[in-house]
Formats: sequence, C-alpha cells, structure tokens
Amino acid sequence: MTRLDRKNALLVVIDVQERLAAVIHEQEAMQKNIDRLIRGCHLLGVPAIVTEQYPRGLGSTTGLLQNSLRETYGLKAIQKMCFSAGGSEEFMSAIRSSGRRQVLICGIETHVCVYQTVKDLLDAKFEITLVADAVSSRTALNRDIAIRRMERDGAKLSSTEMALFELTVNAGTDEFKAISRLVK
Repeated sequence: MTRLDRKNALLVVIDVQERLAAVIHEQEAMQKNIDRLIRGCHLLGVPAIVTEQYPRGLGSTTGLLQNSLRETYGLKAIQKMCFSAGGSEEFMSAIRSSGRRQVLICGIETHVCVYQTVKDLLDAKFEITLVADAVSSRTALNRDIAIRRMERDGAKLSSTEMALFELTVNAGTDEFKAISRLVK
C-alpha cells in the first residue's frame, strides 16, 4: 500500500445518524473527529460519500455532521438497508465513478456497518485507511475487536490528524495552516 494521496483518496462517512449516535461509546469525540475529517478533506480537494442505514428507523445524519457536509460538499446521503455499503449499487456506483482507489473510512457502528463495508471494499481491491479515532460502536469492546480484525484483513489504521497531515504533505502552505487550525 502507498501513502495517502489526495488525488486518489475518497472519504466515506458511514451511518452517523441521530438515534444510533446517541448510544455510541465516546460519540462526541468521534463526531468531532469526523467533522474535522469532512472539513479537512474538503480543504484538500478530497471528495466524500455519506451513507445512512435505514433512516426511517435510525434518523438522518447527526446535526453537526449535516451542517459540516452542507457547508463543504452539499452532499445528500446514500440511503441503504444492507449493513455493508458495498451491498448498495448506488454506493458502489458512486465509489467507482469517483475514480479513486484509496478510501478513508469513518462512522458507526465499527463492528457492523463499518466492518462489513471495509471487508467488501478490501475484497474489491480498494486501499482502505480506517480512521480509528473517527469510528465507534455502542461498546468499546466491539469497536476494538472490529478495528483489530480490519487491520488483520488489510486495512491501514490512522487517526484524524495523521490522515489529514498525510494528505497535506507540505508544511508552510496555506493548506497546512488551515489544517493545523482545524485539528487544534
């Protein structure tokens, strides 16, 4: 696997929805990191895709993330009923049409929708970077087991700050200054 490259990277935000987020372990910190990823990736020209699992039952994307997505990308979430976004033709079509092969993954729940999406994307030969401080589950144990399993299956682990600076590449630029302010 190669280093993250903003010309080849794509951010995927999985199922961070109101009713589910309310019961997620350390959800405030996770959402803050996802917000940073959304804003930072937008600053760096990295496109994004957002999914929602059964929104009628779980609600829509949380207010914080809806606001940052609206301010940056103006995105509409891809709605799905399957746990893996890889099972959604709309999602797979969007990811293929992006032309990007490096996928940064964040969202919930780590041991269900995130894990199954990562597995399907790895099987489809995408390079996966799991942003470990931007994923969670209802319990820390489920999150931790899923992270270990995805790493063993071939996903690279990163953190929000690590991923954003890896995509930034150079210090001393206006982008670097903007990313530095974002992660503080």
